[in-house]
Amino acid sequence: MNMPWLQNSSAAIIQHLPACVPRLGIILGSGWADALDGLVVTGYFDLSTLPGSPCSAVAGHPNRVAIIRHAGVDVVVFIGRRHWYEGSGWEPVALPVYVMKQLGVPSVLLTNAGGGIAATWKPGNLTIINDHVNAMGVNPLVGPADPFWGPRFPDMSAIYDPRLRRALVLAGRRNRIPMRHGVYAAVSGPAYETPAEIAVLRKAGADAVGMSTVPEAILAHAAGMRVAGLSLIANLAAGARRKPLAHDDVLLASRRVIPLLKQLLPSFIESAAALG
Repeated sequence: MNMPWLQNSSAAIIQHLPACVPRLGIILGSGWADALDGLVVTGYFDLSTLPGSPCSAVAGHPNRVAIIRHAGVDVVVFIGRRHWYEGSGWEPVALPVYVMKQLGVPSVLLTNAGGGIAATWKPGNLTIINDHVNAMGVNPLVGPADPFWGPRFPDMSAIYDPRLRRALVLAGRRNRIPMRHGVYAAVSGPAYETPAEIAVLRKAGADAVGMSTVPEAILAHAAGMRVAGLSLIANLAAGARRKPLAHDDVLLASRRVIPLLKQLLPSFIESAAALG
């Protein structure tokens, strides 16, 4: 991994953000950007000003960094993410986590829009990630070891922090938003999965599938941060419906759930901040 690029890009971002000590970091996935509406934004940074292709070209990813303040808590939010399948290596994928650690952020919430594998799950369901399956065929920690990312062989037996998962449950209860729990499988993309591949993932214990989140979870956990994951089930995975899969359906499902997300995120910030 190109650590000098990460260092320089991180320094440029932090330089343009207001001085603060964020107590939480959030990465917003496809279609999640409007979930910030109503929160106080104290600073913005446009990722397109950085060299090295850190921006996603995928619809629903605005490519901005924001500092928001809620209930006296500062939160750094990456609005949109770069994906491994976009072909620029791990550095743009790792950048949000790198910046968060540089800012001393103790906890991170990773969000995405995924496909439902579990038979009873439907578009619009919100799923707290309890564990994951890395079916991408790659790992962001491959390469020369760097102490920034922790030890050479990090333990991955408990990536998703139980206290942060509890904070998500409490936020859902306060707002009467039902929350599911499950295992998220990440594939490399950019093609959607075949019905046979979904059958394999189902047998492996996966409840949802997508093309993100797992790399950031691996990096953040290895770097010593608490990690939570939240997946919006935007469509049914291959083989569960007759209509072909399309990214427009993902964005449409996200827009429908935005009113719930606008309630959920502030409540989660309050609960997560109490962890210190």
